[in-house]
Amino acid sequence: MGLLDGKNALIFGLANERSIAWGITQAFKREGANIGISYAGEMLEKRVRPLAAQVDCKWVEQCDVTKDEDINSTAEKAAKYFGKIDVLVHSIAFAGREELSGPYYNTSREGFKNAMDISVFSFVALAKAFQPMLNPGASLMCLTYYGSVKVAPHYNVMGVAKAALESSTRYLAYDLGPQKVRVNAISAGPIRTLAAAGVGGFRDMYKHFADISPMRENVTIEDVGNAAVFLASDLSARITGEVLYVDSGFNAVGVQLGPETKSE
Repeated sequence: MGLLDGKNALIFGLANERSIAWGITQAFKREGANIGISYAGEMLEKRVRPLAAQVDCKWVEQCDVTKDEDINSTAEKAAKYFGKIDVLVHSIAFAGREELSGPYYNTSREGFKNAMDISVFSFVALAKAFQPMLNPGASLMCLTYYGSVKVAPHYNVMGVAKAALESSTRYLAYDLGPQKVRVNAISAGPIRTLAAAGVGGFRDMYKHFADISPMRENVTIEDVGNAAVFLASDLSARITGEVLYVDSGFNAVGVQLGPETKSE
């Protein structure tokens, strides 16, 4: 018996085998979910379809989340194929590379709009489109990062977008709670993904994280996948509007000392 037996789970934002979305997809498959996968553009299709085949996923759809008509048609296709939905994962974020280095005040107006539209509003739009087909007990979740509440150098507009995403999570939890639908966010520690590669100084941050976090180790896509299983399952039936940190405890540390520092 898997924790997600019989549940229909849609995962938006799979890019490649290093994606957090792939860690979640594999964990969902292991726990018995029926999986549907959506990806962003034609360039990603050749990477995504072989991964979908690995988890026996037959429902693979392209969806441009900047277009309402795309979101609505994807929702209609999902309704025809699955009937009802139990889990929806939003693993989508975008900011231009030029916005992820240098000072935050250099963010362009267009860059700000794009980051908010793709990284935040898309979650709201997906929630609206899928709301009529969500089963009672359904779980929506998105992916965030600690740069939403504290400064992560060079994360810039993505940090601001993640703050808005976390706030949206709470408002959606309030709206959807009466129909017994839960909405949560997972705040993962830094992971070497396609998205992370665009953040200036990521390699240094990645190493620093492992040195400073209480558990002295980095986080994997498998770790995030297991946390997502918990949030998708009935084990978290009364948890909503939360940000669950999967970060080896990094967010709990205030004053950061190097690993060689010994207390007196």
